[in-house]
Amino acid sequence: MPLEVKWPFPQCPRLGWRISSSLVMGMVGSYSYLWTKYMNSLSVHNKDVLLDLVDERPQDTPLITVSNHQSCMDDPHIWGVLKFRQLWNWKRMRWTPAASDICFTRELHSRFFSRGKCVPVVRGDGVYQRGMDFLVERLNQGDWVHVFPEGKVNMTEEFIRLKWGVGRLIAECSLHPVILPLWHVGLNDVLPNKSPYIPRAGKRVTVLVGKPFTVKHLVDALRAENKSPVSGTFL
Repeated sequence: MPLEVKWPFPQCPRLGWRISSSLVMGMVGSYSYLWTKYMNSLSVHNKDVLLDLVDERPQDTPLITVSNHQSCMDDPHIWGVLKFRQLWNWKRMRWTPAASDICFTRELHSRFFSRGKCVPVVRGDGVYQRGMDFLVERLNQGDWVHVFPEGKVNMTEEFIRLKWGVGRLIAECSLHPVILPLWHVGLNDVLPNKSPYIPRAGKRVTVLVGKPFTVKHLVDALRAENKSPVSGTFL
C-alpha cells in the first residue's frame, strides 16, 4: 500500500527545512518536558544511563531504544525525562517510525511529523519498505532510533508478539548499535485511550531505564555463517 502523501524527507535538506525541523523538535520536546515532568509526577530509575547515551556515545555508535506502547502519545511524552538542552539538540534527538495511516494522511500532517523526525511506516508492507530503509540509513550515520516493538498501542497491556522490524534494524546496521530497553507505567493515564483525547495532569508516571547491551558477537557470527534473516535463523 503506497503512502497517501509524497515522501516527506528531502535528499539534501535545505536550511529552511533544518530550521523548521529544529523548531518542531524543540517545541514539542519542551511541551513534553513541561507536561510530563511538572504537570504530572515523574519518577525515573537509572536515568543517567539514558542521558549519557544520548549525550556522550561516540559519533559512530548508533543507539536503539525500545519500549512498551501504552498510549498514542507515549512519544513524545516519554522524552520529558531528558534534559531540556537535549530536547533542543536536533542532531542528538531520536528518529522514530510512525504509522502512515495516522500521521501521514495529509500533506500538512506529513510536514509536521516528518519535521519531528517521525518516519512513515505503512502497515502491512513488512520490514522491507522505504521507511525502514531510511531508519537503517540513520543508524548507519550513528543516529538514535526509538522503536515500539509491539507495533501498536497495547491497550490490554498483555504480552504480545513483538514485530521483527527492530530485528532488521539491528541486523542491517553496519555500526553495531547500543540497544537500551525502557519500560514506562502511567502514560496511558496522562493520555487515556478513550475520548476526549486530551492530556491529563496530576498523574503518576514511572520510567524504568534498563541496562544497555549489544549483540555484536552474535550478529558477526551469524554473518560469518551467511545466515539469512528471512529464514528466521539470523535474529
